[in-house]
Order: sequence, then C-alpha cells, then structure tokens
Amino acid sequence: MQAHIMDSGLENWHDFEVESRREIVALLRSIGEKNQLIRMQVHGESEVCVTSILEIDAEGGMVILDRPVDTGQSRRMAAASGIAFETSLDKIRIMFSSNSLEECMHGGTPALKMAVPDTLIRLQRREYYRMNTPVSNPVRATIPMIGDDGAANNTPFPLADISCGGIAIMDNKLVLGDTIGKNYPGCRIDLPEIGIITVTLQIRNSLDMTLLNNKLNRRLGCQFVDLSRGTLAQVQRYITRLERERNARIAGLG
Repeated sequence: MQAHIMDSGLENWHDFEVESRREIVALLRSIGEKNQLIRMQVHGESEVCVTSILEIDAEGGMVILDRPVDTGQSRRMAAASGIAFETSLDKIRIMFSSNSLEECMHGGTPALKMAVPDTLIRLQRREYYRMNTPVSNPVRATIPMIGDDGAANNTPFPLADISCGGIAIMDNKLVLGDTIGKNYPGCRIDLPEIGIITVTLQIRNSLDMTLLNNKLNRRLGCQFVDLSRGTLAQVQRYITRLERERNARIAGLG
C-alpha cells in the first residue's frame, strides 16, 4: 500500500488497493468523465491545489491534467519529486500518487501530464461499505426460529448485500413478520471460500417490494450485534473477495 498518501485516522475505513492497469485506467477515465475535482499536494509540503483529468492516453500510459491557474504553482508541482492526489468517485475516496509531473500542451492550452499510476487506493467508511452478494448462487443466512408448533427450526434466507456492519436478507415467504428491533442470536452465514460465521442479527428496517409478477418480496436490513474481531476479519475478507471479482468484471468490460 502507498503509505505516503495515507493519512491518520483511517481505522474506520475499508481500503482496497487496485493494481490492475485496466481497472486503474477505467477508474481514472470515470473520474475525468464526471469532471471530479482532484486535490493535488506535494509530499511533505502544505501547498495544495486543485486539478482535474482532461484525458487518459491508455496506449501511451499517460494522464493529462488541468494545469493550476497560478503558473508558479504549476511549475513547483512539475518540479516536485512526489505528488499525492485525492478525489472521490461515487462517494468512494480515490488516492494515488506520482513521482513526476511534466508541463505539456493539450488542445492548445498548457497542461500537466503524468504516467498512469501503478497502484491506486479506494477508501470507503467500513460501516457504509456494502457489496451486493451473488444472485445466481446466493449466500444464505440461517436464522433459528420457533415455529407455530413451538418447535425450533433453522430457516435460510438469501443475502442481498453485506457490509462490516450487517447484511440485507430477502424474506421472500414473509416468515419474519414485524420484527423490527428484535435480536436473533446464533445465526449462521456460510461465506464462500471464507467459512461459516455465527452472529447475532438485529432487524433494523424492512422494505416491501412488489415484483413484476405481482408477488411481494420483503428486504430486511440486519445489523451485526457485538461482532468479534475474528468474525469481523472474516467478513472483511469476504467483502474484499467480492470486490476483486467485481473489479475483474469491470476491467473485462472496459
């Protein structure tokens, strides 16, 4: 990880380092297309300026940046041995760096250029970082329930998404009813290639949706209660695995 572009107080952030050239180019191109402003700072110095991506030359391996209005500032940036960049894309912080900036011309106006970075860091607050789980082969949460006959039974519910704070499940048969605020201890979630975790789930919200065939589907947001460090680490590993798979798909389509 590029430690020199990381600031303190990031314990509550989920980080993911992107190393695929195609993924990096696709992300930078999206930042440019959405005209996102980018914070640019010389390593170890307080001077900060704002830029944006004008063009991505994937074949030439270059990123063309808008030049700061202040000519002197632009020259100092170009002369620096290390520049840190930070921006955001769809509420996710994007951080990267460059060892060298050069002044250039773009469309007849002065600009700056740099090599496409080798790596890029994506950051998002852990509690808000949600990944959709597979639809075709759904992950399931098994919740212990007491039936009308008083007998205990384990009922499986497919996951819709997962975060370090909890999961969303689909109660397609509407068996959980009005359970907002209720805790369900001893729930088991089988995370593919990670293992089975046992958690206490608290139902936090409920959303009823009518499908195209007029069938009712209920989505329940569930919060993890007193998750252990070891179980949290397993959830984080699974989220990272899902993100790697998603980014690989994005790169394949890019």
